[in-house]
Amino acid sequence: MNFASVRIITEDVDRLVQFYEKVLGVSAEHPAPVFAELVVPSCTLAIGHSQTVPLFGTGSAVAADNHSVIIEFRVYNIDAEYERLKPFVDEWVKEPTTMPWGNRAMLFRDPDGNLINLFEPVTEAAIKRFSRRG
Repeated sequence: MNFASVRIITEDVDRLVQFYEKVLGVSAEHPAPVFAELVVPSCTLAIGHSQTVPLFGTGSAVAADNHSVIIEFRVYNIDAEYERLKPFVDEWVKEPTTMPWGNRAMLFRDPDGNLINLFEPVTEAAIKRFSRRG
């Protein structure tokens, strides 16, 4: 089995796509007006309008109602990313901080309130752990 993607359900696909294009530095693919994908080498971030939810079954997802998932992306210079993102991130949760498990991380919210973690392994143990993941 291969991990394929994470999908965010939203009421405003264009707003969220524009935000994630800035964060990820890639252009989205739009196979339908109510759906977009941002493809990076390690995964795909899909964004779907709430109109797509009934296709998966009633009550399967609610837009802008995430309280338990953190979307994480590994970066290669967390402090440079922080400076790059400061102009358009409205809600910072944590500025770059070295965590006890060896990652330097920062957390912020996307326009729908979803929590985003960008991190960089910085200790020898963390670098070794992630070197096995490609």
